Amino acid sequence: MTLPEPLYTPAQVRDLESRVATQGCSGFDLMQRAGAALLTTLAMHWPQLRHVAVVCGGGNNGGDGYVLAGLAKSAGYTVTLLAASAPERLTGDALLAYQAAVTAGLSVQPFSIEALGEAELIVDAFCGSGTRLPLQLQASAVVRAINAAALPVLAVDLPSGLDGYSGAGQEVVLATVTLSLGAFKTGQFMGEGPGCCGTLELDNLGLDASVVRPALLRQDDSVINLALPPRRRPAHKGSFGSVLVIGGGEGMPGAVRLAAKSALRAGGGRVTVGSLPAHLTAIVAPRPELMFLSLADASPLTSALPQASVVAIGPGLGQSDWARSLLQRVLAQPRSGQWLVIDADALNLLADLPQVQRRSDWVLTPHPGEAGRLLGITAEAVQNDRLAAVQNLQRRYGGTVVLKGSGTLVAGERQVPVLCTRGNPAMASAGMGDVLTGAVAGILAQCRDPWLAACAGVQAHGRAGDALALGGDRSLLAGDLALALGAAIGP
Repeated sequence: MTLPEPLYTPAQVRDLESRVATQGCSGFDLMQRAGAALLTTLAMHWPQLRHVAVVCGGGNNGGDGYVLAGLAKSAGYTVTLLAASAPERLTGDALLAYQAAVTAGLSVQPFSIEALGEAELIVDAFCGSGTRLPLQLQASAVVRAINAAALPVLAVDLPSGLDGYSGAGQEVVLATVTLSLGAFKTGQFMGEGPGCCGTLELDNLGLDASVVRPALLRQDDSVINLALPPRRRPAHKGSFGSVLVIGGGEGMPGAVRLAAKSALRAGGGRVTVGSLPAHLTAIVAPRPELMFLSLADASPLTSALPQASVVAIGPGLGQSDWARSLLQRVLAQPRSGQWLVIDADALNLLADLPQVQRRSDWVLTPHPGEAGRLLGITAEAVQNDRLAAVQNLQRRYGGTVVLKGSGTLVAGERQVPVLCTRGNPAMASAGMGDVLTGAVAGILAQCRDPWLAACAGVQAHGRAGDALALGGDRSLLAGDLALALGAAIGP
């Protein structure tokens, strides 16, 4: 099994740099290491290229660029060195790097798109990890000019305009290759990061990031096997738990059927749908493996809830009095070795409850809008800092929280939050969240570990979507993805 990839905030990497400074490695020493690593990356990706334009800003990122420029000139490259920030305002190590470049015989020109001249590649050393967003007008103009040049771009640490912590950014350099320095940054894998970094590589500059607890762990497919090891031959359906999926308000049988079907495909031993009596045929006729619990009201739950090892509630539930009574009954059920998965309208109803106690036995799976309602903030605020949002949700509500979206995040009580980079835009279609709910519930019924089930469910869901998108479909159907879960989970 491979280990999850540790990701760090820019502030954590700066702290690592400060630590090595106390051990005799100066900031300028790190700049020289960065410049050498960048030159190696440049030569590896573009071995025939000989003319580079290096765009330098006013901070340490610009200092890395000045060092690279000097090394590239010494290596025989033609170098156009462009200052996007006035060199006379440089201080500290960046000033030393600038002076070294001038001493090496390089002339520094003010940045302009015309100055790119005959360059074959642009090195983006303009804005570093300390960039504040939104960019000022002059900085935005530099980013637009780099993109308009339509040349390959090697970004130093981060593409300019990208927030290294959150991945936010409205105007961002579209890099061909990004060399992350010191450690991978959280923002390179969230928000706009995956679309702007291009090929992402790492040089740790000799820093030992293992001495710092990472901000995030980027998981891979091995988590699926960890949650679902091979089945023993004598196994039977009772070995793999019982899932009760509750939902499907008036006119909404599809969502709850998708979730239940996904729980089956994920390997749940027995799956029952609790919904309105009118939905019996719509749910069971096309999927006879499902059992049905008729819920004209909440009273049948009294005997049904104790029989389920996992109760998932929310898909298509609605927010009627009927829906509210079902959620209240589920939340009031005494539990021993039983877990909840709360999704969709059950989350919206939960947000309206006057007082909600933290619980350790549930998995909450909100999208940004539902997360905002649970936190009392806007969906936009959630998206601007997804890591903080998922951690705040976990602190407020307890248990395990899955914040859905591009770069789904999973947060638990004591674990380092996990990032899933599986998934694709073709999955932006109705019912995908219902499939995820079923996947998590089905896996939870088997592994009996909410954190592990959430991580594995998210990964399998994204893996199935990626497999289906190989054909280039613009959008995928949730039902097709539910069908593909079995292959995504494996034996």
